[in-house]
Amino acid sequence: MRTKRPLRGPVREEAGPTLKNYITPAGLQRLKDEQVFLLSRERPAVVEVVAWAASNGDRSENADYLYGKRRLGQIDSRIRFLTKRIDAAVVVDPAAPRSGSAATRVFFGATVTYKDAAGLE
Repeated sequence: MRTKRPLRGPVREEAGPTLKNYITPAGLQRLKDEQVFLLSRERPAVVEVVAWAASNGDRSENADYLYGKRRLGQIDSRIRFLTKRIDAAVVVDPAAPRSGSAATRVFFGATVTYKDAAGLE
């Protein structure tokens, strides 16, 4: 008799320590700003609501408590994701000059024009 193997959920690809996260300086700043906002404003506000809801007693039918706990999980998950992305970030500035690569190489953030077989750009 064959035994059933448990079903596996979808595999989530996250930026781990071995993966490089190429990002512009502005993109990195947006990630950092979101992380600071979640840590300093949104999470403390939700923690306050959850603490208030928990003090009301019965938690099984307390929508504020249940929603707050779920929202805290979402916020914590997003903070972990942002932290991993920021730690793995390799900042590439598209405005920075690259020596000797003006006409021979394509680089991150470059604008490329090309000619087709008829010679049209």
